[in-house]
Amino acid sequence: MESLSAEANYVLQFINQTNRSIFLTGKAGTGKTTLLKEIIKSTHKNCVVVAPTGIAALNAGGVTIHSMFQLPFGGFIPDNSSPQFLENSKFETKATLRRHFKMSGLKKTVIQNMELLIIDEVSMLRSDLMDAIDFMLQSVRRKNLPFGGVQVLFIGDLLQLPPIIREEEWRTLRSYYKGKFFFHSHVIQQNPPLYIELSKIFRQTDEQFISVLNNLRNNLITQSDIGILNQFVQPNFDLKANKGYITLTTHNVKADAINSQSLKDLKGITKVYETLIVGDFPEKIYPLEEKLELKVGAQVMFIKNDLSFDKNYFNGKMGSIKSLSDEEIMVHFPDENKTIEVERYEWQNIRYYVDENTKEITEEVLGTFTHYPIKLAWAITVHKSQGLTFDKAALDVSQVFLPGQAYVALSRLRSLNGLVLLSPLQMNGISSDQDVMHYAENKATEALLENALKLETKNFILNYLKSSFDWTDLAQEWRNHQFSYNENSELSAKSKHALWAKKQTELIENLLEPSRKFIAQLNTLFKEDEVDFNYVFDRIQAAHSYFFKPLDNLVYEILWKLEEVIRIKKVKAFYDELVVLETLQVKAVLQLMKAKLLIETVVKGETISKEKLSSEAIKFYKIRKLEIIREEFKNLNVTLIEDEVDLERYTKKKKTEKVQKKSTVQETYELWLEKNSIKEIAAMRKLTTQTIGTHISKLIETETISISDVLPEEKIQELALAFKGYKEETLNGLKEQYGDKFTWDELKMFKASL
Repeated sequence: MESLSAEANYVLQFINQTNRSIFLTGKAGTGKTTLLKEIIKSTHKNCVVVAPTGIAALNAGGVTIHSMFQLPFGGFIPDNSSPQFLENSKFETKATLRRHFKMSGLKKTVIQNMELLIIDEVSMLRSDLMDAIDFMLQSVRRKNLPFGGVQVLFIGDLLQLPPIIREEEWRTLRSYYKGKFFFHSHVIQQNPPLYIELSKIFRQTDEQFISVLNNLRNNLITQSDIGILNQFVQPNFDLKANKGYITLTTHNVKADAINSQSLKDLKGITKVYETLIVGDFPEKIYPLEEKLELKVGAQVMFIKNDLSFDKNYFNGKMGSIKSLSDEEIMVHFPDENKTIEVERYEWQNIRYYVDENTKEITEEVLGTFTHYPIKLAWAITVHKSQGLTFDKAALDVSQVFLPGQAYVALSRLRSLNGLVLLSPLQMNGISSDQDVMHYAENKATEALLENALKLETKNFILNYLKSSFDWTDLAQEWRNHQFSYNENSELSAKSKHALWAKKQTELIENLLEPSRKFIAQLNTLFKEDEVDFNYVFDRIQAAHSYFFKPLDNLVYEILWKLEEVIRIKKVKAFYDELVVLETLQVKAVLQLMKAKLLIETVVKGETISKEKLSSEAIKFYKIRKLEIIREEFKNLNVTLIEDEVDLERYTKKKKTEKVQKKSTVQETYELWLEKNSIKEIAAMRKLTTQTIGTHISKLIETETISISDVLPEEKIQELALAFKGYKEETLNGLKEQYGDKFTWDELKMFKASL
């Protein structure tokens, strides 16, 4: 991305070229969310995104920390003592987590394949929970390294939302921790991440306002700054007379009361819009209330950015309701004299799994929550305004009760021009947390980042290449498998294959000595201050040629054996053992192929990225191998019957492979091209037929598909007659006139075709 700042580019390089953990912070409006999306899109690493709360996880496009790591709610004591139970508090220890919290096979596989963990909104993450994550990663991955050897990217602004620990919990935890923030955890104290701060502010351009915000943030607020802000005090400001202002207050009750009273004060009837939920979407992560109550004239705010090309709204943009009907909400923006139709937005509840063909971590959609991305906006709490941008706001921050709240409230605004203070700002109660201010002194300088990047990139390339040629663990798995025939109780069915297992184990063991020698050679080459990458490239090419064939043959052997065993009844345990071996064996070959691409990228002086470490050969390696084996197998076993039944005997129903994330409309279009109906697409995508209908309208509008592909000619002619001379913005009049003759979808599709 060309628009990325120097610090943002450093973060991308550290993520893709090193294994160094990073703490990414920045003032409000510096583009942390934009950078997070860019990292997810471009990293070549197996990446998982987590956040402390359901809403934060949903916004980041990930899952909650507790669900990913199977952690209980409550405190964590970072030792092996017996758990302690106080009247209102429950504590876990390493011993109880190890004993009681069983993790599903799916999650274990994801954690074992994880290379990059992104923790968003880390300011809310408690120190004890941070240590619990570290303990779970080390346990599941069986690696006695910080976070089990996973690179971690922490993202958040510590001066915004702090962690919450109840006083009675803290009485116990203070014996173990100096403070409650994530950086007080033992794992971070012993392994501090690189502290990178984004400094370029995109939200504000007014230098005076930026200066006041910086001083407020850094506990350097002066009487002069307070004087600047207090020029905007208007205690009698009439919010009803001044449309477009939102009140920022510190308490939920106050915000809710303002919104419900303001809605009640409007004349006209209330229309209620309900959420459309498909599949599994737990109530605790609902991004909005289930019911949205609106009236014409209501002041509303968008809570998402417009994903379409038009970019009609952004997170926090205000407008007012111009008209309402069952399937249509029109919002007017007075400053632009523009009216738009609001379309429903889809939120996805996902889970991660490892794609069995590519061994990459992939997302599966479990359910969707579809609703209009707006809410009543006469008032909002400072807490819920996190991440929003306002042009005009009236601040009621006389009762600020947390450090940083005044900063969060003020930094939502683009400029001082849109500011109204309902009471003067006092000096007391607005200072930032001293621990956070002290931690901020660890910010990395440009010189440190440059030197660290150079050194860590060299280490990363060396370790990546070494791990690609190190098959010690793989050989041990083959040995364990070979020994299992001796103690096998699965009688003769498994024992027939003992000779095969012995032969394959010998094959992998024969590779260990030459691979050790090659790794020693790599260590020597990388000891030089300036590594001769052209020479390393030649050595990797030669080593790849030497090792690839035997490793590739082992994949062939085990895939063939699985084809054989799946057709034998009552040997599920044996089949499962072979699947574990197959996973490791395929992974070893794919890693070898990627090592070759990595060194090619380095020699060309190009950036290491997802695109550079991927190829058709890697993507379809296992699929193509299986196609060949199944064809050969059928030719040799022509008398076999019940083939399909056999192939599903020990396997769960396969998921459809999900490729690089596309726009939601593009996904619908691809399924449409496969001749699926709207109803079928809705079922496949866990969305409602209304949502898919909206996608089809968009595709008609952009002339991607023709309306004649969707509606019969007779219906199109009837619609053409109905629309003749119709000039209204809204379709409500037509719907009322024609009733059930046309559905909302038919009207929208025809309008899109005009």
